[in-house]
Amino acid sequence: MKNKRILSRVKRHNRIKMRMRGTVERPRLVIRRSLKNLFVEAIDDTRNKILFGASTLDLDFKKQFGCAGNVKAAAAFGVFYAAKAKAAGIKRIVFDRAGYLYHGRVKSFAEALRKGGLEF
Repeated sequence: MKNKRILSRVKRHNRIKMRMRGTVERPRLVIRRSLKNLFVEAIDDTRNKILFGASTLDLDFKKQFGCAGNVKAAAAFGVFYAAKAKAAGIKRIVFDRAGYLYHGRVKSFAEALRKGGLEF
């Protein structure tokens, strides 16, 4: 049996996901966090394809930050991801916080994405 907190987050995420759809022009950006890392994917829901994904485990990012489980690293990862996404042709997104509160690492990542030039 899963933890009740995890089940509640998954239920919130499903409710949120019903209201937002990602397209090729404006993919849905989903964030998942663990205690030490962040994982982010840009998804086109019309074709059920992942357009671009990255995590704090990428070697380019790991060289700069050893520990990625804090707010400062999440902000740096937001700028890093925005640059990579713009290089892949993604300029506008729909931000899906995956049931997490818009607080702490999720909030600093989202603000850094805006600072990096992505629109949402």
